[in-house]
Amino acid sequence: MTNSRSPLLRAAVRAAAATLLGAALIVPATAQAAPVGGTGPALSPAAAETLAAELDSPGAYVDDSGRMVVTVTDGAAAAQVRAKGGVAKLVTRSAAQLNAATAELDRLARIPGTAWSTDPITNQVVVTADDTVTGAKLAKLKAVTDRLGDAVRVEKVAGTLSPTIAGGEAIYGGGSRCSLGFNVRNSAGQQFFLTAGHCTNLAATWYASPNNQNLLGTRVGSSFPGNDYGIVRYDSSIARPGSVYLYNGSYQDITSAATPSVNQTVYRSGSTTGVRSGRVLGLNATVNYAQGSVSGLIRTNVCAQGGDSGGSLYAGTVAYGLTSGGSGNCTTGGQTYFQPVVEPLSVYGVSVY
Repeated sequence: MTNSRSPLLRAAVRAAAATLLGAALIVPATAQAAPVGGTGPALSPAAAETLAAELDSPGAYVDDSGRMVVTVTDGAAAAQVRAKGGVAKLVTRSAAQLNAATAELDRLARIPGTAWSTDPITNQVVVTADDTVTGAKLAKLKAVTDRLGDAVRVEKVAGTLSPTIAGGEAIYGGGSRCSLGFNVRNSAGQQFFLTAGHCTNLAATWYASPNNQNLLGTRVGSSFPGNDYGIVRYDSSIARPGSVYLYNGSYQDITSAATPSVNQTVYRSGSTTGVRSGRVLGLNATVNYAQGSVSGLIRTNVCAQGGDSGGSLYAGTVAYGLTSGGSGNCTTGGQTYFQPVVEPLSVYGVSVY
């Protein structure tokens, strides 16, 4: 536990703990054609996502060499990807087929302890089920996933999928500890911080130390479930740099916000487990917590633990998300889910700095 007298905003703090562990009930992925690259200038992540949307692609991701791969279902679309400087990968299932599978899960399988997102690398929807999904709940889930065939891959994971809150350094409110995500400001220069909505739901007033000491500010917005973000207006003179604390005495400056690419390396900073790294496993994930469902999340294999909730997901100077939840820990490893930060920035009319 970090000394609560250290400067709080060291702030870009840890991500909500969720460690999705060993796989079981796995449906083998359908074999896919090898990616084929283009000859033009390299396709940027933003351009790849735009092109994927234009082509109704099942998804895009970054490969291990750093190239952007766009999945397609026909040769004409593959030619367009290569002409733009991207790498085309032919797959068997279309975006419409994967979206239909996700819609069935949304309609019939919103069971607490489950989550799902599209994996463009294997061209499947990945469904995870934690230790609470047993008996009738597991039978209900299996009835849906069996009907969807190999468009869906099911993974049984250890632990309980949940938002995480604990005690330590970071931000304190309602008798709980969370982690600060990013400091932000509006067009008038007024400053705020973002964190998880399941944290801001707990209290209106937030502090830099336990026992209601060292006032930070007052909640002005909170959204959970459905989303998982909240915003607090600073009502104190405490220093609030636009950076993420790296838990080694140094800071990472944050200058912009974006959506990450699948398979990209990312980092999480939080008040329980410090800075951890991993890869993005999926976008637009749905997680069914006991408190309600949250959609549109980033799924990663970065570990986190209680108290990391609300903390920063980033890479270099770019902000990506706020820690929402998951299952597991940083001893055995696991997966976590993050609220994309671009959404609350737009909703509240603020920006990172």
